Amino acid sequence: MNGFLRGTLLAVLSGIALALAGCGGGGSSNPPGASAPTVVVQPLPLPGPYAVACSNVAQDFSRVGAGEDVTSYWEGNPSANGTTQYVTDLLADPGNTLIATVTAPQDSTLYGSFAGDNVSFVVLACYPTTADNPRLNYSLPTGKVVPHMQTGSDPPLFADASARYPVLAFSHGYSGSPLSSDYISALSVFASYGYVVIAPFHGDLRFSDLKIADLSDAVAVLLHLSNFTALQALRPLSISAALDLVLAHPQWRGHIDNTQIGGFGASMGGETMMLLGGARLTSSYPGLSSNQVTHDPRIKAAVGYVPYFGQPFLPAFGRDQHGLDGVNLPFLGISGTADTTAPISEAEIGMSRLTGTRELVALAGVTHGFDVPSTNDILTWTLTFLDAEVRGNAATQQQLSTMASVAGGGDDSVVIFYNGWH
Repeated sequence: MNGFLRGTLLAVLSGIALALAGCGGGGSSNPPGASAPTVVVQPLPLPGPYAVACSNVAQDFSRVGAGEDVTSYWEGNPSANGTTQYVTDLLADPGNTLIATVTAPQDSTLYGSFAGDNVSFVVLACYPTTADNPRLNYSLPTGKVVPHMQTGSDPPLFADASARYPVLAFSHGYSGSPLSSDYISALSVFASYGYVVIAPFHGDLRFSDLKIADLSDAVAVLLHLSNFTALQALRPLSISAALDLVLAHPQWRGHIDNTQIGGFGASMGGETMMLLGGARLTSSYPGLSSNQVTHDPRIKAAVGYVPYFGQPFLPAFGRDQHGLDGVNLPFLGISGTADTTAPISEAEIGMSRLTGTRELVALAGVTHGFDVPSTNDILTWTLTFLDAEVRGNAATQQQLSTMASVAGGGDDSVVIFYNGWH
């Protein structure tokens, strides 16, 4: 596309963005007359009380090509010669690695050229283990480690072999992986609070290597919307397949409480949680029609950090986020007020349409990505919400109804008040 046409389309999109930004949203975010919470709580200690161990993801790093980076394999980034790369290319012990398979439905509207394909998703599971777990940490080329990683056919070594632990389905952000950036640290924190954390390597870049951070990316996305839609639609299916795999696995099924399953998603992972709750995904432009991808009722509640609800010109859930109408998945959103990739304004419009328990927390001045100064805020809000909605802790529900912010750290405040306690 030449520069003139690109500039013209961007100008049109800018006008559409301004118009849509002014369109009717989901109405008032809070009930009329509702009082804003005022209680400032102390941050939870990090990590939690349990040591953490993880499943087997042993890899042969000598297979990483010259001039390539290991994260390219974890994230599904095509190689220099255009061939698809994925973490399966590095696995040293695939027979003892958790691998789920998804068959994309024969629906070209949602799955484009991938409709009908069988797609593999490697899964990392981390869990609470004994304080004296003798298994070694597994070192990664990035300097991170997989804590107390299982090797060979060794089964997981749970902190209490007779207990059944709640589950947290974990969805990383677009083009990430459970081992990239600080995701492995987040998985470890959740597991240290007693969750079995199940995290697929989405391998997004196998399906689309586009981004949608702002209007400058819009042309490429809209010209290849089918692939971008497919990568979004495959994400929740990989979460459900990962849950199916672990819940049926003889080494894991006896240690998991399948009535207590929650979710956590970062960025596009937050969108993935909404799709698991039955939301309809935008599938056309400029019509902004939307189609339901799936609905996994096993997910009792979910949290999205800088959750991706789309852009004003391309909302994630149809025109004016109407694809969220009727979705009753309890959801906590934690958004940055300076985030242009996942604008808090779109999260507020979308979340105001939810019919279940909801709460939106704003991190002042935070852009897209993990905000280190807000670490305690993010994790305290997340763990508190999950304790209330997944574990069903009534005392924590009561706490959330009055909780305004977390002491110290960044500047966090409630935009949509918690409405799950009556």
